Amino acid sequence: MSSGPHPVSEPVWFKSSYSGGNATECVEAAFVPTGVLVRDSKAPGSPCVSVSANAWRWFLGSRLR
Repeated sequence: MSSGPHPVSEPVWFKSSYSGGNATECVEAAFVPTGVLVRDSKAPGSPCVSVSANAWRWFLGSRLR
């Protein structure tokens, strides 16, 4: 069994349940080892925002307050 570096796979993106009902307001996120990536689903090749796992938890918790 090899213990060398493993290839990094592409992130698995999912669409936000709060994205707009039409195709003009969609946000996608992907969990990665360093936290969460967020991008515009209409421009998947554009830069994305990276946030820490703690920042993501705070963001999700803040909508409940």
